[in-house]
Amino acid sequence: MIEMIAKTTLPLMSLGDFTMMLFTNSLDNAEHFALTKEPIQVDSTGPLVRIHSECLTGDLLGSCRCDCGAQMNQSLKQISEYGGIFIYLRQEGRGIGLANKLKAYALQDLGYDTVDANLKLGLPIDNRNYLVAASILAYLGVNNIRLLTNNPYKVAAMNDSGILVSERIPLITVPEKENQGYLKTKKDKMGHHL
Repeated sequence: MIEMIAKTTLPLMSLGDFTMMLFTNSLDNAEHFALTKEPIQVDSTGPLVRIHSECLTGDLLGSCRCDCGAQMNQSLKQISEYGGIFIYLRQEGRGIGLANKLKAYALQDLGYDTVDANLKLGLPIDNRNYLVAASILAYLGVNNIRLLTNNPYKVAAMNDSGILVSERIPLITVPEKENQGYLKTKKDKMGHHL
């Protein structure tokens, strides 16, 4: 399903050197990447892993509408300290794409929550798929992990794909005034552990 097409050392500001691997795949034909930091623990509990879905507004621009950028930064810091794997999946806006995400934001400005905005647009609440992440982990020889996530669906998806989640490690971020409603909706309507 996947093919590694490039590999290099990537020094990250204040986090040290990571190895970056770029993958293509036959599922969605997008380019996804993994950052690894030694030591990668391969024992009964498995390495520390973050599977992070692309969020241009949060990850790159620092938007306060979501907690994506904060979760990404916290995950990279923990992996930098303890070693592990950070997988970045190119599935913007919980898999609906950037244009639809911005349309959903416009509906949120009118009072819809993040779930109802997607439904109003005729889109799924969450259209993400974690098969590519499971394939990347298998490529790296990893079959059990300690997963940095608040999302119970992600844990189930990994277990269903044959990657055992030995531990779910929560990502606790400081809410912003702009994302408190968003976080409440994730907890109440999507079952996230917040």
